[in-house]
Amino acid sequence: MNKKAKLIVGGTFITLAIASGFMVFMKSPGDFTNRVQVAKAKVISENGKTVKEFNLTAEPKKITLKDGVQFEAWTYGGSVPGSQIRVTEGDTVRVTLKNNLPDPTSIHWHGLPVPNAMDGIPGVTQNAVKPGESFTYEFTATTPGTYWYHSHQKSAEQEDMGLYGTIIVDPKNPTVKYDKDVTLVLDEWMAGSNNSMSGMSGMDHSNMSGMSGMDHSSMNMSGNASHDEMMKQMYNLFTVNGAAGSKIQPINLKAGERVKLRFVNAGFQTHLINLHNQPFKITDTDGQPIQVPTELKNELVAIAPGERYDIEFTASDSFTVDDYNDSAAAEDINIPVIVGGKKPQMEHTSNDKLSTVDLTKYGAKETPKDQKYNKEFQMILNNSKDASGEEKYTINGQVFPDIPPLTVKKDDWVKVTFKNVGTSDHPMHLHGHFFQVLTKNGQPLQSDIMKDTLNVRPGEEYVIAFQANNDGDWMFHCHDLHHAAAGMMTELKYEGYKPSFTPDASANNMPE
Repeated sequence: MNKKAKLIVGGTFITLAIASGFMVFMKSPGDFTNRVQVAKAKVISENGKTVKEFNLTAEPKKITLKDGVQFEAWTYGGSVPGSQIRVTEGDTVRVTLKNNLPDPTSIHWHGLPVPNAMDGIPGVTQNAVKPGESFTYEFTATTPGTYWYHSHQKSAEQEDMGLYGTIIVDPKNPTVKYDKDVTLVLDEWMAGSNNSMSGMSGMDHSNMSGMSGMDHSSMNMSGNASHDEMMKQMYNLFTVNGAAGSKIQPINLKAGERVKLRFVNAGFQTHLINLHNQPFKITDTDGQPIQVPTELKNELVAIAPGERYDIEFTASDSFTVDDYNDSAAAEDINIPVIVGGKKPQMEHTSNDKLSTVDLTKYGAKETPKDQKYNKEFQMILNNSKDASGEEKYTINGQVFPDIPPLTVKKDDWVKVTFKNVGTSDHPMHLHGHFFQVLTKNGQPLQSDIMKDTLNVRPGEEYVIAFQANNDGDWMFHCHDLHHAAAGMMTELKYEGYKPSFTPDASANNMPE
């Protein structure tokens, strides 16, 4: 898919212009560099094409999240987030992963359309990369936007340990510049009584075992507590770019600068982001532009697990970026934005009553036309405890791998209905494709929204649609990865497609 989002209208694609009608040029990554290291590329030319080669080493490293709080992390390139990969639309991207971890691992390119063999799913598109071994991923960066990468081998555990980073695809022919371009990766951590998270390696988050080393003195761990309630209590430290509290570095700006903030949620909870008294626009979601975004002020942007939101503003006065999640740990995220050297008031006013932006009513919409669909599917999302008391997360009453896949043919037009009848949020993520959100609770959207991850809250029903235009076997799952590990995962499978790898039993492939 080329730069701009392709809308499903009348059997054809309509190209959307970005907000102001211009493409966007990023002048520099900005100065908010705490834990966001830019990966060095080796640039070569092959057959008339530009190839950018990167090396990422997955390795353990002790990091400091907050004053007095250290963590034995698993990292890409020695930092959390891992080194940012920055390329240009049309580049051939070649990334060699070296595994220096004690367990097998992989890299999934979340949201970025890549060939199926490069999607990084152990047992589905490749074998997990064993300790001491390497694997090279190669693809063309076809679609500009904000994306990220993370392990998809036992991902609820490995991503929790720090195995994630960002990949930014800049447009090939930009016409408008941003003076500062800042990536902000949100996450949550479990800080024990010894101010360390060492000993969590091997923790099975699906049934909450392996918790003996944690400090549960302030937690309600009664038998009536749900899995989600227990997890929310356990994640007692929130970070941005791997830092919390006073470890967070400020964003330094000059008055009048045009700024892009790229928010990436690499955690398992929804973060409610507010720019205090600073007018802003949401220009993109999940790497796809929003048509004619309007200016907002003091409204919360809800960023669910796996989602990305690009926000732009023009710097005028100093302010803070805060998280209004109802956890006490949200107070750890208080990002100072310093304009002209003036420090903002660093008070986290988490009790303010602010409305949340409704993305289904934000931006503009093309005149809708009829579209015929070859395939239609329904996903009933639910959660319940089995006879042993273990929480399971189901699609149509079943858990992975027993959930029947969505089977399609190349070029089918596909419609999927999500209906959440359970008690948990489910950010549903489709690999390898963007989809258009058609309706919410039976009502057509007032805007054209393209996504790869959509949060479906209890009682909500959404209808989405996409064209099956990327051959392969693709995962379709909840991106609260604890839910995926506990069953909420299926596949989108193309008829006649055969993977190019041979499964290796010794690789211990675990795709959830």
